[in-house]
Amino acid sequence: MTEDRISFKDMCTRFDVTPRTLRYYEYIELLAPRKEGRARFYGPREVARMTLILRGRRFGFSLEEIRQWLQIYDKQGSREQYQVWIDMADRQLAVLDQQMADLQAARADLDQLRRTTVDELARMG
Repeated sequence: MTEDRISFKDMCTRFDVTPRTLRYYEYIELLAPRKEGRARFYGPREVARMTLILRGRRFGFSLEEIRQWLQIYDKQGSREQYQVWIDMADRQLAVLDQQMADLQAARADLDQLRRTTVDELARMG
């Protein structure tokens, strides 16, 4: 392994992903490692893309959304990619806000039911 190349195994270790995941990302064209025989090597571009992929997944984006967003850079450059990112982020923030509200409501309901059950149990003696 040199400074600008990372082996398949090292890429899995660095990003804590399974070999199957890494091969799948290559299959759906999220990553395009250099191949030497059967060996795969990942350069700085692939490392940066993998960072973005995992960050996008953590934020709740689908792999297809991430793939399309990454393609914008290749076809239209950074400015368009940034604009699309802002739109994607705005939509996902709304989704996350709704999920948080739903979780808070479910927690409040569960807490109320627990308190009611504790009271009922106390009445039973």
